[in-house]
Amino acid sequence: MAKLKVALYWAASCGGCEIAQLAIGDKLLKLAEAADIVFWPVAIDAKYKDVEAMPDKSIDACLFNGAIRNSEQEHMAKMLREKSKIMIAYGSCAYEGCIPGLANLFNRQMIFERVYIETQSTDNKNNILPQTSCQVPEGELTLPEFYDTVKTLRQTVDVDYVIPGCPPEEKTTWLALEALIEGKLPPKGTVISHNAKAVCDDCPLKRDVKKIKKIYRNFNIIPEPEICLLEQGLLCQGIATRGGCGAPCPQANMPCTGCYGPVEGVIDQGAHFLSALASVIDSNDPEEIQRIIDDIPDPVGSFYRYSLPDSLLRGAIIR
Repeated sequence: MAKLKVALYWAASCGGCEIAQLAIGDKLLKLAEAADIVFWPVAIDAKYKDVEAMPDKSIDACLFNGAIRNSEQEHMAKMLREKSKIMIAYGSCAYEGCIPGLANLFNRQMIFERVYIETQSTDNKNNILPQTSCQVPEGELTLPEFYDTVKTLRQTVDVDYVIPGCPPEEKTTWLALEALIEGKLPPKGTVISHNAKAVCDDCPLKRDVKKIKKIYRNFNIIPEPEICLLEQGLLCQGIATRGGCGAPCPQANMPCTGCYGPVEGVIDQGAHFLSALASVIDSNDPEEIQRIIDDIPDPVGSFYRYSLPDSLLRGAIIR
């Protein structure tokens, strides 16, 4: 029986997904028995030209992590889609845009001016900004085009499956790889995890439907053990987030930040959590409600930390 051919690629992301792919431990040996990795720039010596030379659909599955921030990443996403029978959005950046997607609050010009001109540590007296092409004595140097907007993988190419997480838990990665190896993948479009319900379904902390009078940041209080963090005034997004991770953060007294994406059937994770938060605020007085929500220092970063490009908002309106 011929071995599977698998490709892995890293676009706009932090590199944590590359480490997560190795976190399956000795199951790597099972993967190696069933599949050959034909393209993985971070780990093996493979060039873009090698992928270009491959016949279309000759790769059985591509695990693509990272959002689409520039023209090179878009080019690779489209090429790997052509070469792959199955395209998998691996991790939150590919799935929802994640932390890189928060840049959608700004455009390219605003980002360049901040990074290359305005910061106090930058010495750039001539206000030089990155260009896509530059002539030097040795010839032309080129850079990919930096886009105004961060996009998700499925906003760029057709995606067959999603493996959620920032990064995905080892058991989630293996759940998908094992299904691939055994030829038992679920229907196209499935977000592969152990639980399509909310993180709260996996969380052992007790919920008593308590109302809150104040919202706290993580460093403001030491939470009471065994009590729901949201009902203690911490912004725990477990109620709006797909389970399957095993709820490790709440069990360590850290609020869920939402990295596994929305629960099944929810279009906008941030709006879903905002609605849940509104339901536990203990007040009918508009002024008091305003005082309570004023304790949220970064609403977009709090409610759309992982999902801004994939949300109904997509980004800021910049005029």
